Amino acid sequence: MVIAETEAGDLEKGKILAHYRILKKIGSGGMGEIYLAEDTKLDRKVAIKFLNEEFSRESDELRRFVQEAKAASALNHPHILTVYEIGEVDGKNYIATELIDGKTLRDHLNSNKQLSLDTILYICVQVAEALSAAHRAGIIHRDIKPENIMIRKDGYAKVLDFGLAKLSDPPATAGGPAASESATRMQFKTLPGTVMGTASYMSPEQARGKTVDQRTDIFSIGVVLYELVTRKRPFIGETSYHTMVAVLEKDPPPMSYAGSPVPAELERITLRALAKNKVNRYQSSKDLVADLKRLRKRIEFEAEMERTSPPNVAEETTTKSYKADSTVRHDAGNTIAVLPFLNMSRSEDGDYFSDGLAEELLNVLSRIRGLRVAARTSAFSFKGQQTTIAEIGEALNVASVLEGSIRMSGNRVRISVQLVKVADGYQLWSETYDRTMDDIFAVQDDIARSVVEELRTTLLGESIGPNATERVRFEVAAAARGRAANPEAQRLMLLGRYFLDRLTREDTSKAIVYFREALDLDPDYALCWAELGRAHTIEAGRGWVPVREGFDRARDAASRASSLEPDLAEGYSLLGRIQITYDMDVPAAEVSHRRALDLAPGSSVVLDGASVMAYKLGRLDEAIELGRRALAQDPLSPAFWHNLGLTAHAAGRLAESETAFRRAIELVPQRFVSGALLALVLMDQGRTDESLKQAKNEPDEFWRLWSLAIVQHAAGRKSDSDKALRKLTREHAVGNDYQIAEVFSMRGEIDTAFEWLERAIDSRDAGVTHGKVNPRFRPLHGDPRWELLMKKIGFEP
Repeated sequence: MVIAETEAGDLEKGKILAHYRILKKIGSGGMGEIYLAEDTKLDRKVAIKFLNEEFSRESDELRRFVQEAKAASALNHPHILTVYEIGEVDGKNYIATELIDGKTLRDHLNSNKQLSLDTILYICVQVAEALSAAHRAGIIHRDIKPENIMIRKDGYAKVLDFGLAKLSDPPATAGGPAASESATRMQFKTLPGTVMGTASYMSPEQARGKTVDQRTDIFSIGVVLYELVTRKRPFIGETSYHTMVAVLEKDPPPMSYAGSPVPAELERITLRALAKNKVNRYQSSKDLVADLKRLRKRIEFEAEMERTSPPNVAEETTTKSYKADSTVRHDAGNTIAVLPFLNMSRSEDGDYFSDGLAEELLNVLSRIRGLRVAARTSAFSFKGQQTTIAEIGEALNVASVLEGSIRMSGNRVRISVQLVKVADGYQLWSETYDRTMDDIFAVQDDIARSVVEELRTTLLGESIGPNATERVRFEVAAAARGRAANPEAQRLMLLGRYFLDRLTREDTSKAIVYFREALDLDPDYALCWAELGRAHTIEAGRGWVPVREGFDRARDAASRASSLEPDLAEGYSLLGRIQITYDMDVPAAEVSHRRALDLAPGSSVVLDGASVMAYKLGRLDEAIELGRRALAQDPLSPAFWHNLGLTAHAAGRLAESETAFRRAIELVPQRFVSGALLALVLMDQGRTDESLKQAKNEPDEFWRLWSLAIVQHAAGRKSDSDKALRKLTREHAVGNDYQIAEVFSMRGEIDTAFEWLERAIDSRDAGVTHGKVNPRFRPLHGDPRWELLMKKIGFEP
């Protein structure tokens, strides 16, 4: 409904139809022509859209025309075109609407002027708000694209053309009744598999002709957002068919490839909106609006800070080195990091207790409603470093930090603790406790309650009255489930955990001794059983004990933890890892991980376990989303970055995989495996020289030979590949059947690859559970032996 000069139309200037005087033709819409007219009754300018006569005789087109009017007129929102009237005169069907003085987004895209990022975000917020209102009213647009978004001269956005809208009653919520396929067909008299929409902007489910809900519009907004920022469509093809194939199967190139730097948070928002699996998309337009608004405010704030900052103020190197990757950042308003407490005892033996007390508080707080707690790996990485609260807050994306110190003397302990607001460095709360070790649980609960109350009143603006205080007391008590009944058992468990985290064979054995001593004192100590199970999986996984023996002990301990404390997520998460890694019991493992995730959706360990489980099952979009959530809690965990790289590679998201592996290596430069897998990602990107260099730089000999045998073969250096493979099989075959099978598969030696895979299954090599999604086994997929092998592992074909 844009005002623009155009050729003369069929209707004469000054002609009156109904009570509208035609002034001039101002444009064409797919099924008809648009005229500027004057409403002689209300003395106002309007736009009138007439349906072409040939379409008027076609019932489907007429139905769509009427549909547009009904859908838009059912809504009353400032960012949706207002429909005044629908009617027929002289055999012509028409819609009378408000007149918009502006241009379509397509017009803006066709111009040479790039919209500012602030303007783009402002437009998309308005569009998403309009669609949120439509979705609440039970209307799904199904054809969001730049042609259907008008921008007035004052920057106001209007959504047009509800001709493909899906009307539903009750309102269309994700997965709700309005999403039923039969209801959709009843409304439109369309057949299953009917594709409606514009190829470049339709969601994968829309491209397949499947049932759609409000998430299909969210995908389309993601396409529009991507195009406005990059001036390129994320999914393109020579024909509509090829475009739909791209929508279904291909990932969009990184937005930064367009040439200009793009905020990582913007890319995260866009990629979430563009998730192939609608389960991993924003579930409502309201959530998308919230993220876009937060990003816009952050950009405004940063721009203001840049304008007002003194010139030539260099950022400290330490601050740069600790900045968290913004692809996994979240809103920091309700977040906290618990730092390892400072041991001020005369003996260094108190380290286990100072670390353990902080970790216990971290675990309790992570189970409290409404709080997000930075995970242990990231928070404890600052131990012993001269780092400011501001730097820690930036690195972990938290609003507050809990820090403290302990001083032990015999059975007595002094604990000093303070809660600090990152934004200004002020103390929100502090306290000192002089107690005996027998009273340590009461101290932990006091600290946790005080922290929760202070965060909710100061940062979240909640009021804390007598009822709320009692509720917090109950929450903290429930969050401490699985804890010891005996303080000495608690001390021994903390000591065992302290040694277990050193990850050496000797220290792991010490940890098991301490865990068993704790359980002798308190056999019902569920959390200690879970820690004992973790120790046994480390022993078995590293070959320090016979594999079967180690995993049997680990399974028994994890099962004991879950039976003693049915709501202890750690027990289920560990049990799920054992069931998928060693037992190869896929259904049981999935149940255990789902239970753990239900109990502790904010635990980074649980999220990572669920991510790995989804990855192994081939649900890659879900796995990536869970992996990103784990990293939002634990942004400095090299293991989680590694797992994200693994999953993204399997999903064909090579740029994201490269970023994740590089981040893992950056955090731990001597980390092995990550560099070898990065070499293969570079190889798959066609960057042969970089791939070879990366493989040669792998610090571990086995993984260096493994990656060289693969990338040298791909580079056409067969003799070099043969040499690496001979050494691999001669010196490193024991325990590495699965990885050697990968090499033979990549070299096209199919029969030999299957032989090594069978050996891997017989030896219970945990790697085989990656087989379903491992890109290195794609050469085997066409062989009938592949499906039989997958069934043997426990996967359905």
